[in-house]
Amino acid sequence: MWHIEPTDQYEKDYKHYDKKRPNELAAVLRNLHRYKEMLDAAKNSRCVHAGFLHDEPKGVIAVDQKGFRASIQETRLYTFADDKTKTLHLITIGDKDTQSGDVRISEDFVSDLRQQQSNEQQDIK
Repeated sequence: MWHIEPTDQYEKDYKHYDKKRPNELAAVLRNLHRYKEMLDAAKNSRCVHAGFLHDEPKGVIAVDQKGFRASIQETRLYTFADDKTKTLHLITIGDKDTQSGDVRISEDFVSDLRQQQSNEQQDIK
């Protein structure tokens, strides 16, 4: 079973969307739930594909709002699935206006996570 680990940025974005765009938040959270169910059933995260999942650089997967009410704003929840630890990191939530910054935040998060894991691996040796 996969474990969900939210970042501080995600928690901040969640609060904003909960107040300002609750329908968009509900839609991406439903798709996040579907994504986690698929991860739990899959051999590894690379086996999971769906119309509401989008590949981003450095292994980041964006979960969008598709499949629910057509009148809501396009929204993406940026995640990173770490197959080694079975941890699904929730990085940030945004819309089309914040997309380039959200992708950059997500790329930086993955780079930092991988560096930290590499350092921990070296410390073990």
